[in-house]
Amino acid sequence: MNSFKSKLNFPMDLSKGTRKISLAQIIIVFLLSLTIAIAAIPGYLTGKWSWADLPPVTELKQLAKIRTDGLSLPGWTTIKQEEVRIGGNKWSWQIIEKEGQTPITLMLMPQNYYKNYPNVEWTDIQGLEKWKTDSHTILKFKASEGSSHQVKARFFRGWNKETAAIVQWYAWPKSGNFASYHWFWQDQIAQLRRQRVPWIAVYLKIPVEPLSNVKEIKEFAQSLAEKVQINLDKQFF
Repeated sequence: MNSFKSKLNFPMDLSKGTRKISLAQIIIVFLLSLTIAIAAIPGYLTGKWSWADLPPVTELKQLAKIRTDGLSLPGWTTIKQEEVRIGGNKWSWQIIEKEGQTPITLMLMPQNYYKNYPNVEWTDIQGLEKWKTDSHTILKFKASEGSSHQVKARFFRGWNKETAAIVQWYAWPKSGNFASYHWFWQDQIAQLRRQRVPWIAVYLKIPVEPLSNVKEIKEFAQSLAEKVQINLDKQFF
């Protein structure tokens, strides 16, 4: 198990310090809260609360295939894939390779229960990896084919015995973000229609040379992350 953990090279949680909340964020939260409150009035009047019994996540059976089969990426070959347990969660651990390039680690943790929500996926990983990190920034890429929506993902350099560029985010249909509260609002709005928003935690580890500038591979990381997002949307959502 120790040898297995060492080769996973898990990323560290990036939560550092207190983020200032902008006026725009406050307005967005207020408007979303107002929308939910207005939509909930019919449920209040009839005594049928939408949150008293959460709607099912209809994609759970399809999402479960990720842990056993991984993700098929056009142009990339899967060298190895297996289901692994990290803390209390089951992940798909996958090594992908493209001709002429260093193998890359792709890990996916799909939602497996209708009451589960994205929250602590990186905590278990942080405890195992103990990365030192720097060069923190945000990647933006297309959420799905033919869509103007963008995904925002964390991008940073992490190192312990090895050095890697790390990309991590939560993917959901036609969208995604590294901050789970974005999923929360989408799911709350969907529940008002008796629907749900399934999600998948995504982690990419791209090996780089020690002390190298990860900005040099930012474009490559962005392109690969977009390919992962688009194919998750095609194959599982």
